[in-house]
Formats: sequence, C-alpha cells, structure tokens
Amino acid sequence: MNTEPETIPQMKVAKRLSSVEEYYFSKKLREIDNLNKEGKRVINLGIGSPDMPPHPDVIKVLAEESAKPNVHGYQNYKGSPVLRNAISEWYATWYSVDLNPNTEILPLIGSKEGIVHICMTYLNEGDKALVPNPGYPTYRSAVKLAGGECVDYELKEQNNWFPDLEQIKQIIESSKSEARALASSPNGRGQEGAGAVKLLFVNYPHMPTGQLPTKELFESLVQLAKEQNIIIVHDNPYSFILNDKPMSLLSVAGAKEVVIELNSLSKSHNMAGWRIGMLCGSEQHINEVLRFKSNMDSGMFLPLQLAAAKALTLGKDWHDSVNAIYRERREKVFELLDLLGCAYSREQVGMFVWAKIPAQYKNGYELSDEVLYNSNVFITPGGIFGSAGEKYIRVSLCTTVANFEEAIQRIKK
Repeated sequence: MNTEPETIPQMKVAKRLSSVEEYYFSKKLREIDNLNKEGKRVINLGIGSPDMPPHPDVIKVLAEESAKPNVHGYQNYKGSPVLRNAISEWYATWYSVDLNPNTEILPLIGSKEGIVHICMTYLNEGDKALVPNPGYPTYRSAVKLAGGECVDYELKEQNNWFPDLEQIKQIIESSKSEARALASSPNGRGQEGAGAVKLLFVNYPHMPTGQLPTKELFESLVQLAKEQNIIIVHDNPYSFILNDKPMSLLSVAGAKEVVIELNSLSKSHNMAGWRIGMLCGSEQHINEVLRFKSNMDSGMFLPLQLAAAKALTLGKDWHDSVNAIYRERREKVFELLDLLGCAYSREQVGMFVWAKIPAQYKNGYELSDEVLYNSNVFITPGGIFGSAGEKYIRVSLCTTVANFEEAIQRIKK
C-alpha cells in the first residue's frame, strides 16, 4: 500500500497579484490577535472602524424591512430609487450639489469597491494613474490590479498637504509625450494615448493627514482636469467628521464633466460594516462604470438600501452628537502624542490624528513597534500610506476615552 502523501499540484496565481501585497491591516490584525491570545490585551488605535452604532431609527428600518417576505430577491443593478433619491437630497442639502437620482448616482457595496470599478473601467494595461503620497493604499492596489501604472504625486506638510498642480501638469504632459512616442514605435501598442495619465486620485478631507480642502483647490483641480483631459476620482468619506462645512468637488461649476466622486456612510453614519457607498458623476461616467459593476455583483440587499436612505435623512443634531464624542477623544489623543514627543496640527479633521515622530526614531514603524511591544498599544505607522509618510504616525479616534486613558498610562510606564 502506498503511504506516500499525495502531491497537490500548485496552481500559479495570476500575474496581476504579483504587484500587490496583502493589505497591511489584514496582516497586522493577525499579529495583534496572536498577542491577545498570549494575554497582552492590545489597545488598537490603528483602524478607522467606528465603534459607535448607527442611529436607532436606522436599525429599526433594517429590522422591519428585513422581516418582510418580498425583499430578499435580486435588486436593480442601479440600486433602489428610494436610496438614489435619498442620496440626491443628501447632496443637495449638505453639499449644494444637484444630482439627477436616475442618471447621476450609482449605489455601491462600499466605496472601496468603487475605486476598483473605476480603475477596471478606464485603465488599459500600461495606462497611468496619479495617486497621492501619502494616501489611501487601495488607490495604488486598484490601479495595479487593473493593469495600470501608479505615478506618485507627493504631498508635503509645508504645502498644507495640497498637491503641487504645476508638478502634476508636468507629469501629465510628459506621459502624453511618452505615449505618443510609444504608439508610433515599431513595437508600440499602435494606440494613440495608451500609457498616458487617465486618472487623478484626490481625497479631501485628506486621509491620513486630516487636511481640509479649499474652494480654490477644488476649482484648480477641475480646471486642470479639463485642460489635460483626465478624470479626477475624488474620494470623500470624511467630510462630516469634526467638520462643520462639508464640501464636494462636484460643487465646482462644470465638475461633472471630469469628476467622479465616491462617498460612503461608513464614517459619517457609523455604518462601516453595512458596506454602503455611492458613486456620483455625469450620466456618461455612471453608465460606463455600470458596464463593469453589473458584471461583478447583483445589487445590495433592499432592506440595507432602505435603512441607508433613512440614515441620509438624519440632520445636524446627529452629526453634532457624533462629533462631540470624537472631539473629546481627540483631546486624549493629543495628550498621548504629547507624551510620545510628536508634533501635530490641532486643525486637522476626520477620525484620525496625523503626527510627526520625534527625530530619534528612524521612521513611524520603529515608533509603532516600540509602543506595541512595550506598551501593548497599536498605532499605525505613516509609512503604509507612502514614502512621504515615513516620519509620521496615525492614531484612530475609534475607541473609548477609557481606552485612551489606559493607553496613556501604559505608555507612561
């Protein structure tokens, strides 16, 4: 009898995965879980997952609608009209943006999937996308998975974490020249424009730095996009957190021609696990992205959509109550950062605090590991957001004041 173990054939993964790694937090959370199994009781100040619940009325709608027998089938690929109308009214109320609910809004199963959908819709192999450094790592991963090439544009503290638009213009012009040369070469793709910059990712209020936008910045971005014939992808999930004046890039005149805006209920309404986002823009852009998205999923559970519509009717009192809690927590984070000798701006918004590390540390990873292994407190190293974040750390506001106080005491010891 043959007792040799059976050899399982090894299937190679697709080449597209060779350019991306497992998400940093996916790996780090496993390490933290192992430390907790050893009895460490790590206080996690890393991930921005709201720890507060949605409004009770939102949960009530979900419960009531889920109990109905006729809501469990496949849904419209463009989402429920109830949700699209609610999004339209929400944009009009808070951002002063007029969106046609039938043609200019596409509900998403979380805005993160929208980033991938946009890249798959517009990027051919070798096409370029401009991504912020520091910035949300998913932009980079989505571009690479679509076969595109990431081109960093660096954000600097001395420039208020705003893009250098002249530098971006030069990058775009250079890419156009390279694309023309490639198209005309014997070994070229033979397609005019292939390899040029097609997308520019921006994100204000900015994550991880918490920098607010200005009207002038938004106007300049739209003008640049029109001049250079590119699409701006604006990721806008943080505009309500510790911010009294939410802004949309679509509020700029003519922006719909060149802007696709992503938004989400994850942060603004404490619904991260519900996976409810939206893509807003021109009818043409919506229909183009829908061609890809409709082949990837069959729509969101209807009770979720109806509960989301309810959430979008919540007024200033809701946001004020949430922000009062975040404001109290942020003061504790400032206290923790003072203890670590970090420098930071008190004007930043969003659910994180971004801080520069003391000079004695090589980078944010070194400080993060020191705090994790010596104090059982996890803080995100800024380097995961790009090389421009190497000298920084990021602290999440998504835990209780009591946890922040304990973290402070642990670090003191």
